Amino acid sequence: MTSSKFEINDDILDFVIKKANGIKESIPTIDLSNFYDLNVEKSIQEAAAKWGCFQIINHEIPIEVLEDLKDATHKFFELPAEEKVKYCKDNYSAGESVLMFWSAIGEKNEKVLEWRDSIKHGRNPQNDSNLWPPQTRYQVLEYQKWVKPLAKKLLEVLLKGLNVNEIDESLEPLLMGTMNINMNYYPPCPNPSITMGARRHCDGSCITLLFQDDTGGQYVRGTKGDNWIHVNPIKGALAVNIGDLLQIMSNDRYKSIEHCVAVDSSRARISLLLFVKASLDSVIGPFPQMLKDGEKPVYKHVLHSDYWDYFYRKRPSGKASLDFVKI
Repeated sequence: MTSSKFEINDDILDFVIKKANGIKESIPTIDLSNFYDLNVEKSIQEAAAKWGCFQIINHEIPIEVLEDLKDATHKFFELPAEEKVKYCKDNYSAGESVLMFWSAIGEKNEKVLEWRDSIKHGRNPQNDSNLWPPQTRYQVLEYQKWVKPLAKKLLEVLLKGLNVNEIDESLEPLLMGTMNINMNYYPPCPNPSITMGARRHCDGSCITLLFQDDTGGQYVRGTKGDNWIHVNPIKGALAVNIGDLLQIMSNDRYKSIEHCVAVDSSRARISLLLFVKASLDSVIGPFPQMLKDGEKPVYKHVLHSDYWDYFYRKRPSGKASLDFVKI
């Protein structure tokens, strides 16, 4: 099928049709005012099992911190190209790189390139933040002070639902060994029908925390599996995505969420993501608690660096990234 002189990718056609015909659903929004209330904990665990995503409000991160981070993102991406390219790295798959800027994800022979620019702030901020751009350095460091404890609290609640009762020294590298913050900028696109901001995929993380501006454009796969649901922007809210690693560790109790990003013809879009992942030398697989009553493992145990290598080398569509680990 063609649109003028451009070929429409099957993923885009599938997304457009199912978005238009989708069932009216919306992902849960959870109020964290009483974080450790049993009903709040249950809501988080149920959303992770049914949806693989949810939005959180009253999470205690000041709105000023989020707005400053958003403004810093605009300042960086509005720099002249010759300034931004100083931070460009050729090796996109470098899992623990300090900093990396890239544009238009994909190989030249792919039908569709992703219409976005991104910059990743990674590794140890105490040692490496001096390598980050001055436009974003302070704002990212300030955000990290607030968002990392929040990520740990969310993981603790999710693990409690799996009868794993604390993140001790042995579990911390597996659940939170690598954390990086990505800033994504989606410029206005003259023809949104032939590209995506991000094609359909699941995150290669335990959890991902997303802050987006009011442009919108983030879509998640519905619970019926045949429709796409818009993640409506809520001022000050964060969206939480369950990633592949937590689906693997939970032996499918929790589900990683398939999602994608549409682009806008007239408005730029900003999104800010914290990816919470295992350290590269960790071994990932189902928790022993998942198998103690004789339940068969769905996934084998593999070195996280091998999974990560596969994830970024193959860039599998949808939930195909899990195939590498399935028994």
